[in-house]
Amino acid sequence: MPVFLWEGTTRKDEVKKGEMEAVDELIVRGLLRRQGFKAIEVRKKPKDLLEYLPFLQGKIKEKNVVVFCRIFSTMINAGLPLIQCLDLLSQQEENKVFAKIIRSIKEDIEGGTSLTDALKKYPKVFDDLFVNLIAAGEAGGMLDIILGRLSNYMEKAMKLKAKVKSAMTYPIAVLVISFSVVTLILLKVIPVFQKMFEGMGGQLPAPTMMLIAASEFTQSYWWGIGAIVFGIGFLFNRFYNTEKGRWIIDSLSLRAPVFGTLLKKVAVAKFSRTLSTMMSSGVPILEGLNIVSKTSGNKVVEDALLKTRQSISEGRTIAEPLAETGIFPAMVVQMIAVGEATGALDTMLTKIADFYDDEVDSAVDAMTALLEPVMMVFLGGIVGGMIIAMYLPIFKLASVVSG
Repeated sequence: MPVFLWEGTTRKDEVKKGEMEAVDELIVRGLLRRQGFKAIEVRKKPKDLLEYLPFLQGKIKEKNVVVFCRIFSTMINAGLPLIQCLDLLSQQEENKVFAKIIRSIKEDIEGGTSLTDALKKYPKVFDDLFVNLIAAGEAGGMLDIILGRLSNYMEKAMKLKAKVKSAMTYPIAVLVISFSVVTLILLKVIPVFQKMFEGMGGQLPAPTMMLIAASEFTQSYWWGIGAIVFGIGFLFNRFYNTEKGRWIIDSLSLRAPVFGTLLKKVAVAKFSRTLSTMMSSGVPILEGLNIVSKTSGNKVVEDALLKTRQSISEGRTIAEPLAETGIFPAMVVQMIAVGEATGALDTMLTKIADFYDDEVDSAVDAMTALLEPVMMVFLGGIVGGMIIAMYLPIFKLASVVSG
Protein backbone atom coordinates (compact mmCIF):
# COMPACT_ATOMS: atom_id res chain seq x y z
CA MET A 1 0.00 0.00 0.00
CA PRO A 2 1.43 3.43 -0.95
CA VAL A 3 2.43 5.98 1.66
CA PHE A 4 1.30 9.63 1.35
CA LEU A 5 2.85 12.74 2.88
CA TRP A 6 0.28 15.28 4.02
CA GLU A 7 0.19 18.81 5.33
CA GLY A 8 -2.91 20.34 6.88
CA THR A 9 -4.33 22.75 9.43
CA THR A 10 -6.30 22.12 12.61
CA ARG A 11 -9.43 23.97 13.66
CA LYS A 12 -7.12 26.42 15.46
CA ASP A 13 -5.20 27.01 12.19
CA GLU A 14 -2.13 25.15 13.45
CA VAL A 15 -0.10 23.60 10.62
CA LYS A 16 0.54 19.87 11.01
CA LYS A 17 2.47 17.39 8.86
CA GLY A 18 2.58 13.62 8.73
CA GLU A 19 2.39 10.48 6.60
CA MET A 20 -0.38 7.98 6.07
CA GLU A 21 -0.87 4.68 4.25
CA ALA A 22 -3.88 4.56 1.95
CA VAL A 23 -5.06 3.26 -1.42
CA ASP A 24 -5.15 6.70 -3.01
CA GLU A 25 -5.10 10.45 -2.31
CA LEU A 26 -8.89 10.74 -1.93
CA ILE A 27 -8.88 8.25 0.95
CA VAL A 28 -6.15 10.27 2.69
CA ARG A 29 -8.11 13.52 2.35
CA GLY A 30 -11.25 11.83 3.68
CA LEU A 31 -9.42 10.39 6.71
CA LEU A 32 -7.86 13.78 7.46
CA ARG A 33 -11.31 15.42 7.43
CA ARG A 34 -12.57 12.83 9.93
CA GLN A 35 -9.61 13.60 12.18
CA GLY A 36 -10.39 17.34 12.08
CA PHE A 37 -7.69 18.43 9.63
CA LYS A 38 -8.10 20.61 6.55
CA ALA A 39 -5.75 19.24 3.90
CA ILE A 40 -3.37 21.73 2.30
CA GLU A 41 -1.22 19.28 0.37
CA VAL A 42 -1.27 15.50 -0.12
CA ARG A 43 1.39 13.78 -2.23
CA LYS A 44 2.75 10.28 -2.61
CA LYS A 45 5.95 9.67 -0.63
CA PRO A 46 8.90 9.14 -3.01
CA LYS A 47 10.54 5.74 -2.83
CA ASP A 48 13.91 5.46 -1.19
CA LEU A 49 16.77 4.64 -3.58
CA LEU A 50 17.73 1.73 -1.32
CA GLU A 51 14.49 -0.05 -2.26
CA TYR A 52 15.95 -0.55 -5.72
CA LEU A 53 19.28 -1.78 -4.33
CA PRO A 54 18.53 -4.70 -1.97
CA PHE A 55 22.19 -5.36 -1.19
CA LEU A 56 22.47 -1.87 0.34
CA GLN A 57 19.39 -2.24 2.53
CA GLY A 58 19.94 -2.44 6.26
CA LYS A 59 20.16 -5.91 7.75
CA ILE A 60 17.58 -6.77 10.41
CA LYS A 61 19.51 -7.50 13.61
CA GLU A 62 18.38 -9.37 16.70
CA LYS A 63 18.43 -6.08 18.59
CA ASN A 64 15.77 -4.68 16.22
CA VAL A 65 13.45 -7.61 17.00
CA VAL A 66 14.13 -7.37 20.76
CA VAL A 67 13.20 -3.67 20.84
CA PHE A 68 10.14 -4.43 18.69
CA CYS A 69 9.01 -7.09 21.21
CA ARG A 70 9.62 -4.89 24.23
CA ILE A 71 7.67 -1.89 22.89
CA PHE A 72 4.94 -4.10 21.38
CA SER A 73 4.42 -5.77 24.76
CA THR A 74 4.14 -2.39 26.52
CA MET A 75 1.61 -1.11 23.97
CA ILE A 76 -0.58 -4.23 24.18
CA ASN A 77 -0.43 -4.11 27.98
CA ALA A 78 -1.56 -0.45 27.85
CA GLY A 79 -4.69 -1.49 25.94
CA LEU A 80 -3.84 -0.19 22.45
CA PRO A 81 -5.43 -2.10 19.54
CA LEU A 82 -3.15 -4.49 17.63
CA ILE A 83 -3.38 -2.54 14.34
CA GLN A 84 -2.53 0.75 16.03
CA CYS A 85 0.45 -0.84 17.80
CA LEU A 86 1.90 -2.12 14.55
CA ASP A 87 1.25 1.20 12.81
CA LEU A 88 3.14 3.11 15.52
CA LEU A 89 5.95 0.54 15.56
CA SER A 90 6.42 0.80 11.78
CA GLN A 91 6.60 4.59 11.97
CA GLN A 92 9.24 4.70 14.71
CA GLU A 93 11.38 1.81 13.40
CA GLU A 94 14.66 3.22 12.04
CA ASN A 95 15.55 0.10 10.05
CA LYS A 96 13.64 0.66 6.81
CA VAL A 97 13.57 -3.01 5.84
CA PHE A 98 12.10 -4.01 9.20
CA ALA A 99 9.65 -1.08 9.12
CA LYS A 100 8.41 -2.31 5.75
CA ILE A 101 7.89 -5.83 7.15
CA ILE A 102 5.93 -4.46 10.14
CA ARG A 103 3.70 -2.47 7.77
CA SER A 104 3.14 -5.61 5.70
CA ILE A 105 2.18 -7.56 8.85
CA LYS A 106 -0.27 -4.79 9.79
CA GLU A 107 -1.87 -4.92 6.33
CA ASP A 108 -2.23 -8.73 6.55
CA ILE A 109 -3.97 -8.42 9.92
CA GLU A 110 -6.27 -5.73 8.51
CA GLY A 111 -7.16 -8.24 5.81
CA GLY A 112 -8.23 -10.82 8.42
CA THR A 113 -5.00 -12.79 8.92
CA SER A 114 -3.92 -13.72 12.45
CA LEU A 115 -0.69 -12.27 13.84
CA THR A 116 0.85 -15.76 13.90
CA ASP A 117 0.14 -16.40 10.21
CA ALA A 118 1.37 -12.92 9.28
CA LEU A 119 4.68 -13.54 11.09
CA LYS A 120 5.14 -16.93 9.38
CA LYS A 121 5.73 -15.11 6.07
CA TYR A 122 9.09 -13.86 7.38
CA PRO A 123 10.96 -16.93 8.73
CA LYS A 124 14.35 -15.19 8.48
CA VAL A 125 13.16 -12.52 10.92
CA PHE A 126 10.74 -14.49 13.11
CA ASP A 127 11.90 -18.09 13.66
CA ASP A 128 9.83 -21.12 14.73
CA LEU A 129 10.35 -20.33 18.41
CA PHE A 130 9.04 -16.78 17.99
CA VAL A 131 6.02 -17.83 15.90
CA ASN A 132 5.02 -20.69 18.23
CA LEU A 133 5.19 -18.50 21.31
CA ILE A 134 3.08 -15.81 19.61
CA ALA A 135 0.58 -18.51 18.65
CA ALA A 136 0.41 -19.60 22.30
CA GLY A 137 -0.03 -15.98 23.36
CA GLU A 138 -2.86 -15.38 20.90
CA ALA A 139 -4.63 -18.59 21.91
CA GLY A 140 -4.28 -17.87 25.64
CA GLY A 141 -5.08 -14.16 25.44
CA MET A 142 -1.75 -13.17 26.98
CA LEU A 143 0.08 -11.70 24.01
CA ASP A 144 1.67 -8.91 26.08
CA ILE A 145 3.12 -11.43 28.57
CA ILE A 146 4.47 -13.65 25.80
CA LEU A 147 6.08 -10.66 24.03
CA GLY A 148 7.72 -9.67 27.30
CA ARG A 149 9.07 -13.20 27.78
CA LEU A 150 10.30 -13.25 24.21
CA SER A 151 12.21 -9.99 24.61
CA ASN A 152 13.77 -11.24 27.88
CA TYR A 153 14.72 -14.54 26.25
CA MET A 154 16.23 -12.87 23.18
CA GLU A 155 18.22 -10.40 25.30
CA LYS A 156 19.77 -13.25 27.30
CA ALA A 157 20.41 -15.25 24.11
CA MET A 158 22.20 -12.24 22.59
CA LYS A 159 24.39 -11.90 25.70
CA LEU A 160 25.25 -15.61 25.52
CA LYS A 161 26.21 -15.33 21.87
CA ALA A 162 28.29 -12.23 22.61
CA LYS A 163 30.22 -14.16 25.27
CA VAL A 164 31.15 -16.89 22.79
CA LYS A 165 32.18 -14.29 20.20
CA SER A 166 34.38 -12.53 22.73
CA ALA A 167 36.07 -15.85 23.53
CA MET A 168 36.84 -16.40 19.84
CA THR A 169 37.91 -12.85 19.00
CA TYR A 170 41.33 -13.00 20.66
CA PRO A 171 42.72 -16.21 19.05
CA ILE A 172 41.32 -15.27 15.64
CA ALA A 173 42.85 -11.79 15.89
CA VAL A 174 46.25 -13.24 16.85
CA LEU A 175 46.14 -15.73 13.95
CA VAL A 176 45.24 -12.99 11.46
CA ILE A 177 48.03 -10.74 12.78
CA SER A 178 50.50 -13.66 12.67
CA PHE A 179 49.61 -14.49 9.07
CA SER A 180 49.84 -10.81 8.06
CA VAL A 181 53.23 -10.29 9.75
CA VAL A 182 54.70 -13.48 8.26
CA THR A 183 53.44 -12.56 4.77
CA LEU A 184 54.86 -9.03 5.08
CA ILE A 185 58.26 -10.36 6.20
CA LEU A 186 58.39 -12.92 3.38
CA LEU A 187 57.37 -10.45 0.66
CA LYS A 188 59.11 -7.24 1.76
CA VAL A 189 61.79 -7.84 4.41
CA ILE A 190 63.50 -11.08 3.32
CA PRO A 191 64.25 -9.83 -0.26
CA VAL A 192 66.21 -6.88 1.22
CA PHE A 193 68.30 -9.20 3.39
CA GLN A 194 68.73 -11.62 0.47
CA LYS A 195 70.43 -8.93 -1.66
CA MET A 196 72.68 -8.09 1.25
CA PHE A 197 73.59 -11.76 1.77
CA GLU A 198 74.45 -12.20 -1.92
CA GLY A 199 77.12 -9.51 -1.61
CA MET A 200 78.64 -11.18 1.43
CA GLY A 201 79.43 -14.46 -0.29
CA GLY A 202 80.02 -17.70 1.57
CA GLN A 203 77.62 -20.44 2.62
CA LEU A 204 74.48 -19.27 4.39
CA PRO A 205 73.15 -21.14 7.46
CA ALA A 206 70.41 -23.71 6.78
CA PRO A 207 67.60 -21.76 8.58
CA THR A 208 68.41 -18.65 6.50
CA MET A 209 68.40 -20.64 3.24
CA MET A 210 65.03 -22.17 4.15
CA LEU A 211 63.61 -18.71 4.91
CA ILE A 212 64.90 -17.31 1.60
CA ALA A 213 63.41 -20.30 -0.26
CA ALA A 214 60.06 -19.70 1.45
CA SER A 215 60.24 -16.01 0.51
CA GLU A 216 60.99 -16.78 -3.16
CA PHE A 217 58.19 -19.33 -3.28
CA THR A 218 55.72 -16.84 -1.75
CA GLN A 219 56.74 -14.10 -4.20
CA SER A 220 56.42 -16.42 -7.19
CA TYR A 221 53.29 -18.32 -6.20
CA TRP A 222 51.34 -15.94 -3.93
CA TRP A 223 48.32 -16.40 -6.17
CA GLY A 224 48.53 -20.19 -5.75
CA ILE A 225 48.75 -19.88 -1.95
CA GLY A 226 45.70 -17.58 -2.01
CA ALA A 227 43.82 -20.05 -4.22
CA ILE A 228 44.68 -22.95 -1.86
CA VAL A 229 43.48 -21.01 1.20
CA PHE A 230 40.27 -20.04 -0.60
CA GLY A 231 39.78 -23.61 -1.83
CA ILE A 232 40.21 -25.06 1.66
CA GLY A 233 37.66 -22.59 3.03
CA PHE A 234 35.23 -23.37 0.20
CA LEU A 235 35.56 -27.15 0.60
CA PHE A 236 35.21 -26.88 4.38
CA ASN A 237 32.01 -24.87 3.96
CA ARG A 238 30.62 -27.39 1.44
CA PHE A 239 31.49 -30.28 3.74
CA TYR A 240 29.95 -28.59 6.79
CA ASN A 241 26.71 -27.98 4.89
CA THR A 242 26.25 -31.74 4.42
CA GLU A 243 24.46 -33.80 7.08
CA LYS A 244 27.45 -36.02 7.83
CA GLY A 245 30.00 -33.19 7.62
CA ARG A 246 28.12 -31.02 10.09
CA TRP A 247 27.82 -33.93 12.53
CA ILE A 248 31.55 -34.74 12.33
CA ILE A 249 32.72 -31.13 12.77
CA ASP A 250 30.21 -30.37 15.56
CA SER A 251 31.21 -33.58 17.32
CA LEU A 252 34.91 -32.68 17.13
CA SER A 253 34.20 -29.15 18.39
CA LEU A 254 32.44 -30.54 21.49
CA ARG A 255 35.48 -32.76 22.20
CA ALA A 256 38.04 -30.00 21.66
CA PRO A 257 40.14 -29.16 24.74
CA VAL A 258 38.99 -26.03 26.62
CA PHE A 259 36.73 -24.81 23.80
CA GLY A 260 34.63 -27.99 23.84
CA THR A 261 33.78 -27.47 27.52
CA LEU A 262 32.65 -23.93 26.75
CA LEU A 263 30.44 -25.13 23.88
CA LYS A 264 28.78 -27.75 26.12
CA LYS A 265 27.98 -25.14 28.75
CA VAL A 266 26.56 -22.82 26.08
CA ALA A 267 24.41 -25.70 24.73
CA VAL A 268 23.02 -26.48 28.21
CA ALA A 269 22.28 -22.80 28.92
CA LYS A 270 20.56 -22.31 25.56
CA PHE A 271 18.54 -25.53 25.84
CA SER A 272 17.37 -24.74 29.39
CA ARG A 273 16.45 -21.11 28.63
CA THR A 274 14.59 -21.91 25.41
CA LEU A 275 12.61 -24.88 26.73
CA SER A 276 11.76 -23.00 29.94
CA THR A 277 10.41 -20.04 27.96
CA MET A 278 8.30 -22.29 25.75
CA MET A 279 6.88 -24.42 28.56
CA SER A 280 6.00 -21.40 30.73
CA SER A 281 4.16 -19.98 27.70
CA GLY A 282 2.01 -23.09 27.29
CA VAL A 283 3.81 -24.82 24.41
CA PRO A 284 3.65 -28.66 24.76
CA ILE A 285 6.96 -30.27 25.69
CA LEU A 286 7.17 -32.44 22.54
CA GLU A 287 6.65 -29.44 20.28
CA GLY A 288 9.05 -27.43 22.45
CA LEU A 289 11.82 -30.03 22.16
CA ASN A 290 11.36 -30.15 18.40
CA ILE A 291 11.88 -26.38 18.14
CA VAL A 292 14.70 -26.32 20.71
CA SER A 293 16.58 -28.99 18.73
CA LYS A 294 16.41 -26.86 15.56
CA THR A 295 17.74 -23.77 17.36
CA SER A 296 20.53 -25.59 19.23
CA GLY A 297 23.19 -24.63 16.65
CA ASN A 298 24.98 -27.98 17.01
CA LYS A 299 24.09 -31.14 15.06
CA VAL A 300 25.14 -33.51 17.88
CA VAL A 301 22.99 -31.65 20.42
CA GLU A 302 20.13 -31.51 17.90
CA ASP A 303 20.20 -35.30 17.39
CA ALA A 304 20.36 -35.86 21.15
CA LEU A 305 17.29 -33.68 21.75
CA LEU A 306 15.35 -35.37 18.94
CA LYS A 307 16.13 -38.78 20.49
CA THR A 308 14.95 -37.42 23.85
CA ARG A 309 11.73 -36.23 22.21
CA GLN A 310 11.19 -39.68 20.70
CA SER A 311 11.72 -41.35 24.08
CA ILE A 312 9.26 -38.98 25.80
CA SER A 313 6.64 -39.73 23.14
CA GLU A 314 7.05 -43.41 24.06
CA GLY A 315 6.22 -42.67 27.70
CA ARG A 316 9.61 -42.10 29.32
CA THR A 317 10.55 -39.10 31.47
CA ILE A 318 12.70 -36.31 30.05
CA ALA A 319 15.56 -36.88 32.53
CA GLU A 320 16.29 -40.49 31.49
CA PRO A 321 16.96 -39.96 27.77
CA LEU A 322 18.87 -36.73 28.49
CA ALA A 323 21.23 -38.67 30.77
CA GLU A 324 21.81 -41.23 27.99
CA THR A 325 22.96 -38.57 25.50
CA GLY A 326 26.17 -37.97 27.46
CA ILE A 327 26.06 -34.24 26.68
CA PHE A 328 24.15 -32.99 29.70
CA PRO A 329 25.97 -33.09 33.08
CA ALA A 330 24.60 -35.29 35.88
CA MET A 331 23.67 -32.23 37.96
CA VAL A 332 21.49 -30.88 35.14
CA VAL A 333 19.77 -34.24 34.68
CA GLN A 334 19.07 -34.54 38.42
CA MET A 335 17.64 -31.01 38.61
CA ILE A 336 15.39 -31.74 35.64
CA ALA A 337 14.23 -34.97 37.30
CA VAL A 338 13.34 -33.00 40.45
CA GLY A 339 11.51 -30.44 38.32
CA GLU A 340 9.48 -33.17 36.65
CA ALA A 341 8.63 -34.80 39.97
CA THR A 342 7.47 -31.53 41.54
CA GLY A 343 5.63 -30.24 38.48
CA ALA A 344 7.87 -27.17 38.25
CA LEU A 345 10.05 -28.13 35.29
CA ASP A 346 9.95 -24.66 33.68
CA THR A 347 11.13 -23.01 36.92
CA MET A 348 13.91 -25.57 37.35
CA LEU A 349 15.05 -25.05 33.75
CA THR A 350 15.24 -21.29 34.36
CA LYS A 351 17.46 -21.91 37.41
CA ILE A 352 19.69 -24.19 35.34
CA ALA A 353 19.93 -21.55 32.59
CA ASP A 354 20.86 -18.81 35.09
CA PHE A 355 23.53 -21.05 36.65
CA TYR A 356 25.05 -21.98 33.29
CA ASP A 357 25.04 -18.36 32.12
CA ASP A 358 27.44 -17.70 35.01
CA GLU A 359 29.36 -20.86 34.13
CA VAL A 360 29.82 -19.60 30.57
CA ASP A 361 31.20 -16.33 31.97
CA SER A 362 33.72 -18.26 34.07
CA ALA A 363 34.63 -20.55 31.15
CA VAL A 364 35.22 -17.56 28.83
CA ASP A 365 37.47 -15.88 31.43
CA ALA A 366 39.42 -19.12 31.99
CA MET A 367 39.77 -19.75 28.27
CA THR A 368 41.00 -16.20 27.62
CA ALA A 369 43.48 -16.42 30.49
CA LEU A 370 44.82 -19.72 29.09
CA LEU A 371 44.96 -18.62 25.46
CA GLU A 372 46.74 -15.30 26.04
CA PRO A 373 50.17 -16.77 26.94
CA VAL A 374 49.80 -19.62 24.43
CA MET A 375 49.02 -17.24 21.55
CA MET A 376 51.78 -14.84 22.58
CA VAL A 377 54.31 -17.69 22.60
CA PHE A 378 52.97 -18.84 19.22
CA LEU A 379 53.26 -15.38 17.66
CA GLY A 380 56.61 -14.67 19.31
CA GLY A 381 57.98 -18.05 18.25
CA ILE A 382 57.13 -17.57 14.58
CA VAL A 383 58.29 -13.96 14.25
CA GLY A 384 61.27 -14.45 16.57
CA GLY A 385 62.39 -17.56 14.66
CA MET A 386 62.28 -15.67 11.36
CA ILE A 387 64.28 -12.75 12.79
CA ILE A 388 66.94 -15.09 14.19
CA ALA A 389 67.19 -16.87 10.82
CA MET A 390 67.70 -13.52 9.08
CA TYR A 391 70.44 -12.38 11.47
CA LEU A 392 72.37 -15.68 11.65
CA PRO A 393 74.64 -14.77 8.67
CA ILE A 394 75.41 -11.38 10.28
CA PHE A 395 76.32 -13.09 13.57
CA LYS A 396 78.48 -15.56 11.64
CA LEU A 397 80.23 -12.76 9.77
CA ALA A 398 80.82 -10.85 13.02
CA SER A 399 82.43 -13.92 14.64
CA VAL A 400 84.70 -14.41 11.61
CA VAL A 401 85.82 -10.74 11.66
CA SER A 402 86.44 -10.76 15.39
CA GLY A 403 88.35 -14.04 15.11
